[in-house]
Formats: sequence, C-alpha cells, structure tokens
Amino acid sequence: MHHPDPRYNGGMRKKHLVVAALAIVLLGIAALSLPGFRAGLRARAFALTGEEDLSAQVNGLAQYALNLTYRHPDTQPYAAVEHAGENPFGINTFLHHEVEVAKREEQVRLIAEAGFTWIRQEFPWEDIEIHGRGDFVDRRNDPAGVDAWAKYDNIVDLAEQYNLRIIARLSNPPAWSRAAGDEMGTYAPPDNLDDFAHYAGAVAARYRGRVRYYQVWNEPNIYPEWGEQAVDPEGYTALLCAAYQAIKAADPDAVVLSGALAPTAELSWRDLSDYLFLERMYQAGAGDCFDILTMQGYGLWSGPTDHRRRPFIINYERNEVIREIMVQHGDAEKPIWISEMNWNAAPEDVEPRYGRVTLDQQARWAPLAYQRAQEEWPWIGVINFWYFKRASDDWLAARVPEAYFQMAAPDFTLMPVYDSMKAYTAQPAVMYPGRHSANHWAVETDDRWSPWPDAYGEARRAAADQASLSFRFEGSSLQVIFGEDAAPSTLRYRVDDGPWQALDQPGEEALLWHGSKGQHTVVIEASAGTVIDSFLVRDAPVALPGVALGGLVVLLIAALLAVRKPDSPAGDDD
Repeated sequence: MHHPDPRYNGGMRKKHLVVAALAIVLLGIAALSLPGFRAGLRARAFALTGEEDLSAQVNGLAQYALNLTYRHPDTQPYAAVEHAGENPFGINTFLHHEVEVAKREEQVRLIAEAGFTWIRQEFPWEDIEIHGRGDFVDRRNDPAGVDAWAKYDNIVDLAEQYNLRIIARLSNPPAWSRAAGDEMGTYAPPDNLDDFAHYAGAVAARYRGRVRYYQVWNEPNIYPEWGEQAVDPEGYTALLCAAYQAIKAADPDAVVLSGALAPTAELSWRDLSDYLFLERMYQAGAGDCFDILTMQGYGLWSGPTDHRRRPFIINYERNEVIREIMVQHGDAEKPIWISEMNWNAAPEDVEPRYGRVTLDQQARWAPLAYQRAQEEWPWIGVINFWYFKRASDDWLAARVPEAYFQMAAPDFTLMPVYDSMKAYTAQPAVMYPGRHSANHWAVETDDRWSPWPDAYGEARRAAADQASLSFRFEGSSLQVIFGEDAAPSTLRYRVDDGPWQALDQPGEEALLWHGSKGQHTVVIEASAGTVIDSFLVRDAPVALPGVALGGLVVLLIAALLAVRKPDSPAGDDD
C-alpha cells in the first residue's frame, strides 16, 4: 500500500538496498573461492576508485558507496556540443622561455613525433607590449630595441611547420598597466580593461588565419593568479568579456576559451571553489563571453579512473559537476576543454603538494585520463598534458613540486610518459557514446566532402555523388543526423564489412545500425547535396541497476578478506 509520507517510501527504498546488499555480500563471499577471482576484483577496484594500493582500495570502495547518496550530475551526454570532436591530444609548452631557436624547434619536433596535435602556449602581455600601450619594441636589454613579436612569430611558424595547432594563453599584465605597478603582484589585472582588450585584439589581428583559439587568463579563482587581492568572479568576467569582444572584432573566426578554473574546495578570499566561482561568473553574464569553458583536470592523490563523487576532495571526476552547472545555465552546447592534466612524480624528498606518483604510474595514468574522457564524457574536447619541459632547471634545483609534472627534463631527457603517450596517440581514433559532429576526429573522408557553413563548420556536405566517409565507433547503435535544409539525398552504408544497405533520407535523422555492444566500423557513401550534421552513438543500458552496487560490495569484501590474509602480500593476485 502506498504510504502518504514520502519519507516513509524513501526509508523503505533504503531498507531494500540494504537487504539487496546483504544478499550480494553472501554471493560475493561464495564467488571469492573461484581461482583468479581476486585479481579481477583488484582491477575492478582500480576502475572504480583510481587506487592501486590495497588498503586505499578498501577505503576508496567505502567512499564510492557514498555515490548512492548523491544524485548523478545532469551532463546531457547526447547534447550537440560544438568543439568537442577535436583531436584531444594537447600539451603545455614554455617555448617563449627558450632563448635558442634550435631548442624551440627540438621541443616542437618531439611533441609532434609523440602524436600531439595542440600546444597550449602563453603569449604573455608583459613580454609583447612591454613598455606601454601600442609599444611592441623590446628595449629591456638593448636601448635600440628589438621586435617583441619576433619570438612569437617564430613559435607560430614552428607550430605550422610541424602541423601543431596553438591555444594562445593571454595573461600576465605588464607593470605599466597598473598604477601600483607590481605592488599588487605580477598577476594582478590591469587598472583599465581596455588596455587588456587592446593587447588581446592585437594578438588576434596579427595571427588571424594562423591561430584561432585564444584563452583569456589562467586560474583566476586561486592565489596568486589574481594578484595580492581577493579573487573576483565579477571582475574576471568583465575582463573576459572585454577580451572576447576585442578578439572577435579582430578575427571573427576566432574561438575564445575562458580562463581555466583551478579545482579547489576552498572558500577563502584568496581561493574560491571552482563551483561557486563559475556560478558567479554566469550570474555576471559570462555565458555570452566564451565559446569553450576550460578547467584543470588534475587527479592529485588518485588515478584517472576514480569515480568517487567527492565535492570537497580533488579528483578526476570533478568536472562532471562543472558540466552540470553549464547545463543549468543553458550552455549544454559548449564543451569543456582541460587546460592542464597530469600526475606529479615528485621524489620522496620533495613536498607532495600535488600528490605523489611513480614515473611508472604517471606513464600509465596519463593515457587512461584521455581514454576515460573519450569513453565517458562526450562534452570534453582537448586535454592538455601539463607540461612538456622547462627551459632551465630552476624548478628542479629548488626542489619545488611543480617541476615533476614534466614530460622531459630541461636537457631533453625524456620521461617514461613520453613513450606511453606516443604509443597511445598512435592508436586508431574511436567515436564513443554521445552525439558527435560530422568532423569528429575519428571520421575519415574523401575529397568529395566539404565543410557546411554552419557556425563552426562542424557539419559536412557531399559535393559529389559517392562521397565516402568512415569511422570506428563503440556502442550498440548508430544514428545519423542530417543538416537542416539539406538537399534530398540517399545513403548507402555497411557496418563491419557486412552487406551494403540503402537509406533514402526520410527526415532529420535515421537509425543506421543497432546490434551487439562493442567496437564497430562503418563506411558511408552519400549522394551529392547530402549534409550530415552529426552522429549519435548509444550504448545499451545496464539491465539491472543493482549490478553496480553488487559489484561494489563484492569488491569491498574481496579487499577486506585480502587484508585479513597474513601470508598474502599486498600485491598478491592469486
């Protein structure tokens, strides 16, 4: 009988979960007697908690159980998201610190050979418009002066030479932009936002047609990135909007990225939660002033597979909540790009301020971070590894923890993560569940396709009959979504080398295939005038919602029993 008090029904649901959990515990204990079962459970525990140490897995599984008390964030996984289908492999560089052009080129060569497509490179205001507004001559070391643009022109040239795309980070105001000079810190914003907008517009105008992506600031929600003063979401929003307008005026095709928010649970004047900072940005009108939201993607103390939803602990799961904030403010069509991602391989004598992993873990976890984002977060675009190398060994000499995110030492000695990422980027691209634009990086087309003139050229139009495209996808169904006002057209297609099938375009979308879960390959040929907007890949839902809870309980019992075995080492996977 239905009870009128909703609290009663909620209590009954909890009791049912407890009863189900106890039943699953008994099944789990019986299953533990199977040979090799513990090894699989340990692997599954890592897949849920991102922990590799046995005791940490036990604690992590107990914390993972708390996910049942949280509502899953509304991330709108099947929304049409612009700029999310880009090749995801980016890396942060300090090319402007390299004095020797040959060393800059060596960095770029190694980055390209490792399979990266993007570099996130700072174009510091203080190093371009050094002595005053409109003054692009560097007289710091030579009274006659040198062209302040020359170094950055070289960086853009090198990126083009090695087929790398640039995310230009605009930040670091010069002292002249503040009446107090550097008294408020070298990262403090300028007194006059129009000065910053002028600089941003000048960079966009100079590199129009060569650099398209501009990021405005970095980590404005934490100290010291907003100077020696309280962080200010409304102040940052005003700066972002001023730069946005100037960049778009200089280059209408430019894409503007918001400054990456640092993940933090702090609520002090100098460090403000990324959740609250973003909410206040939206309240101040920031939604009209960026095309891509950027965040940081550090895991700190746990690996990239950590699925624990912990608002006050930083882990790789965190950006799901950020995504929900965007959805709540009507920005489901915008993606998140991760500006910095990595794990810190700090030696034992270095303060583990950002966590501590081994070089082996760093090498294994970085590819997993890219893989998880592709599999689970279709609203994530580019992920930038932090970082390739520094020009000098100043950080290493000072034994600061920031140094040990490096992929290469200042002398170009490569860390193990270089080889693991090089191997990972060489794997074939796959389209995972979600809605993906027709120019998704997994899609290969012949020369009969051309960009369709939508807002960002993410649709594709067949310019001639038998225009062919193909891609790998992983899921249990595939739909095609046609562009609006497209010419009547037909398709023929085949999946996994099966028979060719014909599809007369019946409307805006059509189901091409459904079948077994897994990875598949599709080949499509279209008639002239066909416009494909996007593809929708879906995965069959889990039939029993209790399976996740059951797996969790079994894992927890397995780990607990493993701890109780005195003759079994921590890493024993019998």
